[in-house]
Amino acid sequence: MKRLFYTLILLAALASCNTKPKEDFIITVKNPASVERTDEMVEIPMDDLLARLPLVSEEDMYVVCDAQGNELPTQITFDKKLMFPVTLSANGSATYSISVGMPEPVQAAAFGRHYPERVDDIAWENDLTAYRCYGPALQASGERAFGYDIWVKNTPLMVVEERYANELNPETKAQIEQLRKEKRFDEADQLYHSVSYHVDHGNGMDCYKVGPTLGGGAAALLDGEDIVYPYCWANYEIMENGPLRFRVRLTYHPFAYQGDTLVETRIISLAKGSQLNCTTISFSGLKKAAPMAAGIVVHPENPDAYTLAADKGYIAYHDLTDNVKADNGEIYVGIVAPWAKEARYQPFPAPEAARRGASGHILALGSIAPDASVTYWWGSAWSKAGWKSLDEWNNYLGDFATRTNNPLKVTY
Repeated sequence: MKRLFYTLILLAALASCNTKPKEDFIITVKNPASVERTDEMVEIPMDDLLARLPLVSEEDMYVVCDAQGNELPTQITFDKKLMFPVTLSANGSATYSISVGMPEPVQAAAFGRHYPERVDDIAWENDLTAYRCYGPALQASGERAFGYDIWVKNTPLMVVEERYANELNPETKAQIEQLRKEKRFDEADQLYHSVSYHVDHGNGMDCYKVGPTLGGGAAALLDGEDIVYPYCWANYEIMENGPLRFRVRLTYHPFAYQGDTLVETRIISLAKGSQLNCTTISFSGLKKAAPMAAGIVVHPENPDAYTLAADKGYIAYHDLTDNVKADNGEIYVGIVAPWAKEARYQPFPAPEAARRGASGHILALGSIAPDASVTYWWGSAWSKAGWKSLDEWNNYLGDFATRTNNPLKVTY
C-alpha cells in the first residue's frame, strides 16, 4: 500500500485515457434515486479487476476514465478495492472505463493522523470540512470531553496539519509564556492570536464547543433516558489515509452497562466531497438489544434552532459557535440515521446545564442488537463556506438520507 501511494505521488503519468490497451473493463453506474449525486464513491473489488485486466508488472496500476475520457482520481481501499468518485444526475447513469496504466498524481482530498503532541487527538479532514476526537492523554488529564469536535474550513486544501503545527510550536509557546511572565499581556495575546487555531487566519478555525456532551454527532447507549457517555478512545488504527478517503478504527475502554462489561468499537470514515462522516458502531459483550442514540449538543445561544425529522432520516441543529461576538460564522450540524425510530430534544436540568455548558441534546433514537453493528452519518457545514440557512442544510441532509436508502447500482 505504501509503495503504491508513493508511486502515485512521485511518478508522472506513464499512461493516459487516450492511450488505453485494446481491452478495457467497462462498468455502468446507475443512480436509482431522484436526487443528484456528486463525488460519490464507487468501489470495485481488485480481484474482479485482476481477473479481467491482469497487471503485467509491479509498476502497473489501474486508470479510470469517464465517458468523455477524463481521468478520475483513485484510491486502493483497506479491503482491496479500487475506489473512485462518480457524479450522476437524478435517476441517471454513466459508464466508466478501467485500463492498465499509471494514474496521474492526485492532490490529497482526505487526510488525518494521531496528534500525541495535543493530548492524543485524532484529527482528520476532507476538501470540505474537518473533525477531531479525543484520546487517552486527555482522559488521563481529567478533562471531560465525550463527543466529536468540528473544525470549520473554506478551502479544499488540507489545513489541519498546519493548524496544529502553529498552535503547538514550542518556540512560540515559550515566547508567549515569557511575555506573560514579564506582564506584557497585550503582546502575549497578540502573539497567541497570530498562531491559534481558535482564530480564523483565512481558511477556517476551531470555534465549536464540545465539553462533556456528545458534541457534533457522537453515539451512545441509553440506560432509561440517561446517556451512557463514551469517554476517549483507548486504541486506534488508521485504515486508510487518502487521497480520497480517511478511515480510522477506534476501540474504547471497557465500561459497565446494566451488569455487563462492554467494549465499543467505531469505524469512522470521511470521503472527498462529503460533509458527513460515515460511522459504524458495535459493542462486544452486549447480551441483549439495547437502546441507543446519536446526538448533537444544543447550546444556550440558540436553544430552539433544531430540526427533528426522524421520518425523513435526519436531525439537524444551527450552532452559533463558541463566541458569537467574534464573527466566527455559524455552523450547521446534522445526523443521518436510517435506523432511528424517533427523535427528541432532551434538555439538561438547570444545574447540569450550567456544568456542561449546554441546554441539552437533540437525539436520533434507535437500538442495537448483540453481535450487530449500526451505521449512521454525522457532520457539519459552515456559513463562511457558502452555507446560508438551516433550511438549506435540512435539504442536504434529506437528500443524503435518500441516497443512503438508494445505493448506487454498479454492473459490469
